[in-house]
Amino acid sequence: MQDTIRTKDIPTQVKDPSLVKRRRRQIADAAVQLFIAKGFHKTTTRQIAHAAGSSIGSLYEYFASKEDILYMVCESIHAEVERGVTEAMSRATAGREALAGVIREYFSVCHRMSDFILLIYQESQSLPAQWQQRVLENELRITGLFVEVLARLAASGELPGIKEEHIELAAHNIVVLGHMWTFRRWYLARHYSLNDYIDQQTQFILKMCSK
Repeated sequence: MQDTIRTKDIPTQVKDPSLVKRRRRQIADAAVQLFIAKGFHKTTTRQIAHAAGSSIGSLYEYFASKEDILYMVCESIHAEVERGVTEAMSRATAGREALAGVIREYFSVCHRMSDFILLIYQESQSLPAQWQQRVLENELRITGLFVEVLARLAASGELPGIKEEHIELAAHNIVVLGHMWTFRRWYLARHYSLNDYIDQQTQFILKMCSK
């Protein structure tokens, strides 16, 4: 998972920032696999410590609670999704093809991160209120990347059918369509390849934004 995550508010007893970063990543990587396989509530901190090759005492030097570990996992997942979309935006040139390219990268990241995205939806309600708010902020920040792309294309006249007041709603639609592959892949994958799904949904989005 990505290193570029905001975890400075998670308390730690260790003073070396590079060591904290490395050990927390090891613990979070071990925890996410257990959370996916067993669920957050059925996973114990002792199991996480064992999977990370650590003692339970050492784990508590880096995280005060299991909820803090889950928060870091959520931060890491959002960072990975945001990185993929941001890199696609930096490569995009102009026109509808730019939007199509960003959509393709986002949907591909959602496919690659399907188990992790599902984990956020299933388990983030177990987080304390302050961490839940951060998770929602991360979701909105990713949606904001699509708002930026759509607003730029609308201003240039390359998406003449989308009104300014509809841009934010269209951005949310794109985000949810990416997540739909996660939630409905048990059915969709039997009828569509990932490329077919991306192509058809991209055509749908472009048509929606061009009417």
